[in-house]
Amino acid sequence: MLKKLQLFAVLVLVTASSVMAQQKMIGTETDAQKTQRMAWWQDSRFGMFIHWGLYSGAARHEWVKHNEKIDNAGYQKYFDQFNPDYFDPQKWAKQAKAAGMKYAVLTTKHHEGFCLFDSKYTDYKAPNTQAKRDLVREYVNAFRAQGLKVGFYYSLLDWHHPDYTIDEIHPQSPKDKSDASYAKLNKNRDMAKYRQYMRNQITELLTNYGKIDILWLDFSFPRADGHGKGKDDWGSVELLKLIRKLQPGIIVDNRLNLEEYKDGADFETPEQVSTAELAKYRGKTWETCQTFSGSWGYYRDENTWKTHRQLLDLLITSVSNGGNLILNVGPTARGEFDYRATNALDSLAHWMHANDKSIYNCTYAPDTYKIPEGSKLTYNKATKKLYVQLFDYPKGKLILPGYAGKIKYAQFLNDHSELLYKPSGADDLEITMPAKPPYEIPVIELSLN
Repeated sequence: MLKKLQLFAVLVLVTASSVMAQQKMIGTETDAQKTQRMAWWQDSRFGMFIHWGLYSGAARHEWVKHNEKIDNAGYQKYFDQFNPDYFDPQKWAKQAKAAGMKYAVLTTKHHEGFCLFDSKYTDYKAPNTQAKRDLVREYVNAFRAQGLKVGFYYSLLDWHHPDYTIDEIHPQSPKDKSDASYAKLNKNRDMAKYRQYMRNQITELLTNYGKIDILWLDFSFPRADGHGKGKDDWGSVELLKLIRKLQPGIIVDNRLNLEEYKDGADFETPEQVSTAELAKYRGKTWETCQTFSGSWGYYRDENTWKTHRQLLDLLITSVSNGGNLILNVGPTARGEFDYRATNALDSLAHWMHANDKSIYNCTYAPDTYKIPEGSKLTYNKATKKLYVQLFDYPKGKLILPGYAGKIKYAQFLNDHSELLYKPSGADDLEITMPAKPPYEIPVIELSLN
């Protein structure tokens, strides 16, 4: 009996410790307060990511400095040549808005260390190039003018800064990967100085540009052998406290390596995952980040561009699983969107103009509504509307399984034209469908009882 009591006591302590660990907090925000803070973002569902930096001049991937093991001297030519003479953020903002995007996130600094903003803590910035100005300020003003929420991406990594310690993904990482080689390379580097540099720059970004809606920090890669980087390297807890102090309403991603804290992040960030993988995020707060092609930065010769249908699938499947989609554009070194990105945005604009009600303020449908064959569902709880996205357009009729008595009206969303329906068997409904679809992936709007 004593052993049983001792075992029970251990189990209670373990359970209590587990609960306490799950409830570990950095701040004091309640669940209700977080829900209110996140509401606009979750209702928006669709945003634009913009990866732009010196790597756009190389035009062969934003990780070109890493991939080709280029040192600072070899990379300097891209700084010297940077001249975005076609940069027009107002045009960017109008394209994003037309495509149905409600917010945007721009890389203020990527892993290469180059800053698009005017920072007093570095000379490695856009105002010191042929651009001769703060490109982030122009972005902020242009996107706000179009009514879009404004976000900043900031790389925790910095392959240019002299105090940023060399790790396993640094362009100058040693070939033999030995501790001795890392120690030799990092002898005169001081991560504490880099942490302060990072805090100073984030303070600039969250102080000098008005209200910032989103901060996308990238990324942590902790390693047991010490050649990665995680929360202790960034000073993540204190950094998040600083961010919340400077911008109390801001929304922050999950890449600070603060998984042990309940409030260590606002949303998860599945990157470049297939649509089939998105269902596992249902019930969580998440945003999938995706590219038009296979690269984030401008890549001239990269040809794996997604089709219009693939892009719609990403958007619809994200919303039908309760998540957001942030879709990336990599502007050229001249500061304009590649024609392939522009064409893709235009095609999205055409579809979203007709069908955006099936995206905004929507989420996954209640389990009581079965998914019709060849379709996906989104649901607006406030308006009691169920949206059927027809990926495989039916011939002559669409069966709604188990929908008898559940709907009072059916119409195409694009033009609000009525769709007639009748009972089919004991529990189903049968919608009479026109011979040809009005759109690629047309949407039926069902008004629910």
